[in-house]
Amino acid sequence: MQPATNKTTKGPELSCARAPLTLKTQVMNEQGEWQEQALACERPLTLYLDKRELVTLMTLGEDPEALVLGYLRNQGLVEQLEDILAIQVDWEVEAAAIRTARTAENLEEILSQRTVTTGCGQGTVFGNQMARLEQAELPQWQLKQSQVYKLLQALNDYNATYRNAGAVHGCAVCTAEGEVLAFCEDIGRHNAVDTLAGRLWLEGLNPEQAIFYTTGRLTSEMVMKTAQMGISVLLSRSGATQMGLEIARKLDILMLARAKGKHFQVFSADQRLELDAPPPLRPGDRK
Repeated sequence: MQPATNKTTKGPELSCARAPLTLKTQVMNEQGEWQEQALACERPLTLYLDKRELVTLMTLGEDPEALVLGYLRNQGLVEQLEDILAIQVDWEVEAAAIRTARTAENLEEILSQRTVTTGCGQGTVFGNQMARLEQAELPQWQLKQSQVYKLLQALNDYNATYRNAGAVHGCAVCTAEGEVLAFCEDIGRHNAVDTLAGRLWLEGLNPEQAIFYTTGRLTSEMVMKTAQMGISVLLSRSGATQMGLEIARKLDILMLARAKGKHFQVFSADQRLELDAPPPLRPGDRK
């Protein structure tokens, strides 16, 4: 069955290929009892850029067209939205066909410099990305501690697939006021951030004071992809890697990690965080 299509008012012709996010299976618990359990789906999606096989992504399949779009943008393979004529996803053949008006002139060179990174989702980073980011000027605005707490509270209403089945990462683009502009879950955090990048690109959203939230760890690629979206505040409930921290410091990104409840750790650009709502000290805590 061919997927339905949706021609956006501005931008490429997109399919609307949706797939189930979870399925049920029978599992045995520690008492020897059988019970029903939801599993997060995982499916391959091979990208063909102008009939050339590019990469295969393992994805949940929540919003595959936005995933493809964000992936192309974050890897520097397409610079302008109008350069993409169509993205057609067909789950029967597990493929996404991308037609463009033009691709990067140095496509061969870019592909030859691809680096496969560690972690779930097997993210990729193409050469010369840091050189481009170092030329960009990210917004340097002040975030309040109370705004972090408000945002973490608002995010409790999301992560539906994780609560149902586990085994996925969630990412969100939010405002300083605690509004969640876009949220996505996927097997790999790299896919989730690419999907959000694609959605923002399609909708023309470029908030000046945006926060990127992820349930996953802050690796070099996650920091770089956040910066490519023009976002300079990064919030995670997990930890950070050494290279992720180095890049965040170089780009003056306010990085907060291990954020759960009222607790978090500031890894970089601490001068951009106003501590206006410190929680009371617990017994045994040192001032």
